[in-house]
Amino acid sequence: MLRHIILLRWSPDATDARREAAAAAFRALPGAIGEIRALACGPDLALGDNEHDFAAVLDFDDADGWHAYQRHPAHRALVADVLAPILARRAAIQIDV
Repeated sequence: MLRHIILLRWSPDATDARREAAAAAFRALPGAIGEIRALACGPDLALGDNEHDFAAVLDFDDADGWHAYQRHPAHRALVADVLAPILARRAAIQIDV
């Protein structure tokens, strides 16, 4: 199984409503993209000195599933329409689990 981990830092333009919309858009992805096997996401709990505001963890069967997710119109819309306007920084990694 392949795990895709995304860490996001919001820009000053990220209102509470826009942050909530981003979380809702992430949570909607499994219904639109069949290759997603599991998804967990949410804001940083601020328990430590962290550099990111939000994380999403998505599981796929394999790299082909991840590539399909990357190309999928629902993912592209999330990135372009929801995240890009409020994103200051992004980090991502894929690992085998």
